[in-house]
Amino acid sequence: MKRLNTDPNIAEPDDFYADLIAAHNEKTDDESAAFNARLILILANHIGDREVFQEALSAAR
Repeated sequence: MKRLNTDPNIAEPDDFYADLIAAHNEKTDDESAAFNARLILILANHIGDREVFQEALSAAR
């Protein structure tokens, strides 16, 4: 059974964060929300496992 990895797993987390923030530059609040929704669906597809996705949803709550 796959499990959600919540251990630190990003080699350069500040760079990841900077990339995310930069992706929102010059977007309205609605555009940012739509971007986030698309990004979540892309990453959910990458995960590809509903149980792991449900764990991620619970962790985000």
